[in-house]
Amino acid sequence: MDPQQLPGPDVPVFVISVAAELTGLHPQTLRTYDRLGLVSPGRTVGGGRRYSLRDIEMLQAVVRLTAEGLGLEGVRRVLELEQQVIELRQRVNELQAELVAAVQASMTTPNLPVPVASRASQVVLWRRG
Repeated sequence: MDPQQLPGPDVPVFVISVAAELTGLHPQTLRTYDRLGLVSPGRTVGGGRRYSLRDIEMLQAVVRLTAEGLGLEGVRRVLELEQQVIELRQRVNELQAELVAAVQASMTTPNLPVPVASRASQVVLWRRG
């Protein structure tokens, strides 16, 4: 199969029996985790669950964390915090790119304020002449 034809990590392609086999969990456990919100698989028109590669990775993380002694509420909190870390890292990368662009722009026009677009606020760089 051509690598360009492979589904992305978020495409729900695995039926519950395959997801159970890949994770070593019973299908009923997968249904319970879905009800608890630990994983949210896609749904077919008929309501059947379809798991993505990312869902499988999430389930494997649940297996690992529960094996280490965490309860399901602790697992949910760890997964939420890991997602927040991912989002914050992405935001830091965006802000760093904006800062680099602003510094480069200020080099071409010294002594002028350089506004930097931001979702939450505006940053202005000022260089002394």
